[in-house]
Amino acid sequence: MGNIDLITIILIGANALISYKGFNDYSFFEKYKLQVGPINRGEKLRLVSSGFLHANTQHLLFNMLSLYFFADVVLGNLGSIKFLIIYFGSLVLGSLLSVYFHKNEYNYSAVGASGAVSGIIYSAILLQPGMKLMFFLVPIPIPAYIFGVGYLLYSIYGMKKQLGNIGHDAHFGGAVGGYLITLILSPWLFSTNLFMVVLLAIPILILFLLKKTGNM
Repeated sequence: MGNIDLITIILIGANALISYKGFNDYSFFEKYKLQVGPINRGEKLRLVSSGFLHANTQHLLFNMLSLYFFADVVLGNLGSIKFLIIYFGSLVLGSLLSVYFHKNEYNYSAVGASGAVSGIIYSAILLQPGMKLMFFLVPIPIPAYIFGVGYLLYSIYGMKKQLGNIGHDAHFGGAVGGYLITLILSPWLFSTNLFMVVLLAIPILILFLLKKTGNM
């Protein structure tokens, strides 16, 4: 992956510091997590702040490793400004869709960088679909798009099982954000990588239909 970019280091550091503050400070965690009731009353900062809190160390590590694997691809192809637009745009859209899907559940809450990370994953796959990933337990190169699809399957599982305070709905919203923002910023992808543009639209549409039909 090369040398890790400074922006990636800053984002991972911010997620780690704020998450560990939340692990040890209940009032801090409660004040800044995504929660439908307070957001409806005007506490919009939670739409962003919840993306820097995590449910536990495993949740934090999973998201930060995913960010590490894919961030350099987006930074290398689009630059720092567009990377940050995709990261925070995906974070906010993921949060907004979580609030929308749970608008009548005033106590619904969630945390995690899942929306932002899903957006970066989808962006990276659009930009460089042929890249491979290596994992410690799987000594075979895995195509990036397979990891991306697997990440969304994990989202579906999390939504169905209502796992902890993790923002599983945000995976969906973040993926949509990363997908749409990247295509807006890089319209040339429609001519150079149309197959992947269509392929990555399929799981997004499936997730949307499952949610709309009440099967989630």
